[in-house]
Amino acid sequence: MKSYTVLFERGQRNWSAYVPDLPGCIATGKTRQDVQRRIREAIEFHIEGLKIHGEEIPEPSVEAGRVSITA
Repeated sequence: MKSYTVLFERGQRNWSAYVPDLPGCIATGKTRQDVQRRIREAIEFHIEGLKIHGEEIPEPSVEAGRVSITA
């Protein structure tokens, strides 16, 4: 099992998510829960497509974190 970093962004009317290690793997949804479900499906679909085309499946390499500052 691989674990990919997913970046979630809240927009004015919806949420979006993307996977930096899988270029082009994106999803949108009305709620955070909705987009989380959809990005999981998108990752599975993306990897399935790579396998079908005989392409290498990228290893997870991106990490995300938060940095707090006093502003």
